[in-house]
Amino acid sequence: MYRKSLFAGLCVLALALAIAGLGVPAQAAPFFQLTPFPTPTPGPDGRILYKVQEGDTLLRIALISGITVDDLRGLNNLTGDNIVVGQELLLGLGGPSQVSPTPGPSPTPTPLLPTPSPQPGLGNLCVILYNDLNGDSIRQEEEPSIPGGAININNHSGSVSETAQTDSGLDPHCFEELPEGEYSISVAIPEGYNPTTVTNYALRLNAGDETFLDFGAQANTQTVVEAPTPTGSGRSPLLGILGGLFLLAGAGLAIFASRLLRTK
Repeated sequence: MYRKSLFAGLCVLALALAIAGLGVPAQAAPFFQLTPFPTPTPGPDGRILYKVQEGDTLLRIALISGITVDDLRGLNNLTGDNIVVGQELLLGLGGPSQVSPTPGPSPTPTPLLPTPSPQPGLGNLCVILYNDLNGDSIRQEEEPSIPGGAININNHSGSVSETAQTDSGLDPHCFEELPEGEYSISVAIPEGYNPTTVTNYALRLNAGDETFLDFGAQANTQTVVEAPTPTGSGRSPLLGILGGLFLLAGAGLAIFASRLLRTK
């Protein structure tokens, strides 16, 4: 924009000089030699300053810079047309000169942390081998645990394999903080008992679960039939039978003897 104004000012000056020279014979026309006009550039603060050269006037500077003489006076607080060589005149305000930014320190990239693998949840599994007193395969609260049995639990991944001995009482045996997954549970029935439920069971234990399993067994029953105790005087019935036989035999001999005598 400033260069266009400068070019326009030069054109106007050349036209004015040409018009002024129309009244002078060609052979007497003076030769104008313009002093070089350095192109001013905005400073860091945005001001456009011009240093007065030899032969400069306010009109020349105003025409070349594309502003009016009054504006030039107002920008520089001048009351007249007197200027001196080396004097700096303000021609206007423009954008600051381009400044190459100083590169700052490069930011240190934040290292990416490894994504933690999700941990499996935990659950509890409680098992009881109860004495199924009524044989209905359903545990009642009063049916206690059978001591001497064994409980085995294993998960399908092979990370859990535990065995526990059953005790007497009413409370189950609990395996706590087991990792979630598929499990197989089995019980071993002690001698003297027969199972009344299944002895193997498979289930899935989920995180936060507390699962209870009941396995039942009942004691072996043996019915002993005892002979009734004989009642009476205490004599043996066999002797009575033998005595009766002898009496019959004696009676038979007597009858036979009496008949023999009659025949004689």
